[in-house]
Amino acid sequence: MIELVDLTKRYVNTLAVDGLNLQVPDGEIFGFLGPNGAGKTTTIRMMMGLLQPTSGRVVLGGHDLAAEPLAAKGLCGFVPDRPHVYDKLTGSEYLDFAAQLYSLPEGVRNERRDRFLEAFDLGNWGDELIEGYSHGMKQRLVMASALIHQPRLLIVDEPTVGMDPRGARLLKKIFKDTAARGATVFMSTHSLEVAEELCDRVGIIMKGRLIALGTVAELREMADHAHDSSLEAVFLRLTGAEDDVVEEALPA
Repeated sequence: MIELVDLTKRYVNTLAVDGLNLQVPDGEIFGFLGPNGAGKTTTIRMMMGLLQPTSGRVVLGGHDLAAEPLAAKGLCGFVPDRPHVYDKLTGSEYLDFAAQLYSLPEGVRNERRDRFLEAFDLGNWGDELIEGYSHGMKQRLVMASALIHQPRLLIVDEPTVGMDPRGARLLKKIFKDTAARGATVFMSTHSLEVAEELCDRVGIIMKGRLIALGTVAELREMADHAHDSSLEAVFLRLTGAEDDVVEEALPA
């Protein structure tokens, strides 16, 4: 389970995240949505210990991140919005490196490395330097590295940006399979179609505050939209962007 308690991040003149309270249970795919600058990436960086909160708590799998950072982070697989890879390693070496960070025994490490390369459609590229990979291949490799220790919590920031349809379809299956084994998937995305297709619940953050939380059906009710309305229409209504979109599309 992921639990955020009064999580706050304040910069000098900006309140980036404002008293965020949220619980995401085991086995759920949770979509974290919001306009640009809403506080999504700041929240995720605090969840992963990359940013120090101004106040509040992050609890991951029952471990308080501030008090038990290694135990909390050890439960997680994390894919940032701009992942870094080591171009002079091969794909196999990169997965070996990731597996060793989590102290996987050599036999387990070798088996999972080979299995994950195949699962992520990289089987023929394991011995090639990463510098020769396409953008989508690098994304799939980073996702494989985040999952190689079979984390209880998978936290991803914009996972499908720049991904071709085949890769996006593969990631969707990976997310579903991950949740099916009881892990939590916390996904920040601008792709409302992906969120609508995959997520059990969705939270919408705006100006650092959680303004809506629930299933897509529940959010439709909040937005007074018909049962067949898209998540995009619901999102625009709840964030007050409906009229702005129309006005910007019709210049004077």
